[in-house]
Amino acid sequence: MAQDNTPGNHQDDKQKDLLINKSDGTNKYLTTNQGIKINDDNNSLKAGERGPSLLEDFILREKITHFDHERIPERIVHARGSGAHGYFEVTNPIPQFTKAGFLQEVGQRTPVFTRFSTVAGSRGSTDLARDVRGFSVKFYTQEGIYDFVGNNIPVFFIQDATKFPDLVHAVKPEPHNEIPQAASAHDTFWDFISLMPESTHMIMWLMSDRSLPRSYRMMEGFGVHTFRFINEQNESHFVKLHWKPKLGTHAVVWDEAQKISGKDPDFHRRDLWEAIEMGNFPEWELGVQVIPDADEHKFEFDLLDPTKIVPEELVPVTIIGKMVLNRNPDNFFAETEQVAFHPGHVVPGIDFSNDPLLQGRLFSYTDTQLSRLGSPNFHEIPINRSVSPVHNNQRDGHMRQEINVGRVSYSPNSLGGGCPYQAKIADGGFASFNERVDAHKVRARSESFSDHFGQAKLFYNSQSQTEKDHIVKALRFELGKVETTAIRVRMLGILSQVDTELAQKVALGLRLVVPAVPEQPMNHGVSPENLGGDQEPKSVPSSIEGSQALSMINNPTVKPTIESRKVAIVCADGVDEQAVLDIKSALIKQGAKGCIVAPYNGVVKGDAGGELSVDFTFLTTSSVVFDAVYIPGGFDLNELSEDSDAMDFLSDAYRHCKIIGAQAGGIDLLSATGFASKINNEDEGIVLGRDGDNDAFAANFITAMANHRFWAREATI
Repeated sequence: MAQDNTPGNHQDDKQKDLLINKSDGTNKYLTTNQGIKINDDNNSLKAGERGPSLLEDFILREKITHFDHERIPERIVHARGSGAHGYFEVTNPIPQFTKAGFLQEVGQRTPVFTRFSTVAGSRGSTDLARDVRGFSVKFYTQEGIYDFVGNNIPVFFIQDATKFPDLVHAVKPEPHNEIPQAASAHDTFWDFISLMPESTHMIMWLMSDRSLPRSYRMMEGFGVHTFRFINEQNESHFVKLHWKPKLGTHAVVWDEAQKISGKDPDFHRRDLWEAIEMGNFPEWELGVQVIPDADEHKFEFDLLDPTKIVPEELVPVTIIGKMVLNRNPDNFFAETEQVAFHPGHVVPGIDFSNDPLLQGRLFSYTDTQLSRLGSPNFHEIPINRSVSPVHNNQRDGHMRQEINVGRVSYSPNSLGGGCPYQAKIADGGFASFNERVDAHKVRARSESFSDHFGQAKLFYNSQSQTEKDHIVKALRFELGKVETTAIRVRMLGILSQVDTELAQKVALGLRLVVPAVPEQPMNHGVSPENLGGDQEPKSVPSSIEGSQALSMINNPTVKPTIESRKVAIVCADGVDEQAVLDIKSALIKQGAKGCIVAPYNGVVKGDAGGELSVDFTFLTTSSVVFDAVYIPGGFDLNELSEDSDAMDFLSDAYRHCKIIGAQAGGIDLLSATGFASKINNEDEGIVLGRDGDNDAFAANFITAMANHRFWAREATI
């Protein structure tokens, strides 16, 4: 009987579906790639609830291996980055805590390569996305490579590495249309977050201005996890690692970030490169919070929980050294793109804790490099190569560069004299800390991990009012982009457990009502026995009410400075050239730079017959890429007051709370702006000066600039 090949033949459609191999998980059980039904997809297999993850966890290894190999050749996360060479110098040795050789002597220097990055976007995305920033440092020590692999935010979204593929899948562009790029403001991300209460603390950081850094040079770095320091006596201390920028921690506002993305999507890359080329070498201090093993359980939070910080009021940060970046790469691809970091690259004196997110990362990073760099020999690429000798029995593989001589490539052996032989601990051999582990194998989470809101409250309460307002606006923007109302409502329930007023303000912008009873994640496929702890998220009151270190505006450690800031000097023909030269000179003395912005390229003619070179025009730049604006006197007011680009330039500077200085005719130009009526003596961000009084004006202008922004202006806009 002839086969019926008409379009309506159901048997034919079924065969085509089998060939295409479409899949839909609706109303299906979760399984491994081998079809085994998964009972717990939220916890990796551990030796006890707080114990180390186990290698036998085939579900975790399959999930992360598949995730690691999803995209080539760019990084799956942290694809867009920029890096630089430099050195780390010890200022305060800590041999009482660690035997790591590069931390033993005052003045001891170790070469480093540091890479900064966004997380979610592709290599072609913008630098100014609202996102976490990667902060990774490769130390080329005499004992081998040590990699610090952290972020500019000290906590993370999830507590267990088995959820990392889910997190990244949720925040990446949605798979059906590959939209949006480098943005979390879409349904899949907030759907995931609204069902993961453990993410709440991280969300508060992400919605704050910390996710919009002014510069890589002006952001902190954190190790995120709790690590161990081991000293010569084999004594262990827990440790948290911090990088604190010399220039202070500063950010841009969201409207500014969006405009920078259009005007200069390479803003952070360009800023880092130009600063180093100009000799304004970025600098950070390395600090440590050291906690004796005996104090592991003394806090109201769990040291192994990567969604928690150790407040500096409880354990102060001790500065032990500084990092200076003083050389740009010679080739972006060969160095910045091929550099391979791994939190498992440690030296004797540094070891791991049982943080379940860290435990998964220790497997994942090497696996990722195999896919991205195409070979187990990625350690032989020059940027990854150890400065200390490498001898082992690993051989061959794609793109092998090392030429190993002799007939022996195994151990033990007699033909090669037993070499290379194992090093004793006394000779610098690495030995893992002898931690006692006596527990059942379980897929579970300790009850001490179940506080999901206590530190989120601490962070929010520690912010200035300006910073709180920015968090509200960020949440309104992000959730306003979410199309599914149920997700918005679920997130309002999460926020209500952080701060009632916060939730109400966000709800007001969304025209929704905060739910009286927050929805529980167990209603969406997470069975109660797999939630961990007491099965329901809770909030444990913090022992401190607020922490100034968590605020960028109120942070007492930030020293006012204008070093490496860029000032736009608005000019046109007839400008007071002496005033321009005086302000540029005053800025240079403070380590800052003045750039002339005019309606045209080439030069502007000064009032004394000289000429001043133009750096940018109003068409090729915007005030969003400058830290402040200065308007000298002397030029024809009408030329700029009738230039819409010039007026937008000034209006944006005012709207973004930047310092604006003006003298003589420059004051007249301000009176032609749309914000002229709002300028008064209470706006300390507007600095006015008389004609000829250049020195006094420059001093006042620089003092105002050192405060970064005049945030009180936001209340009047």
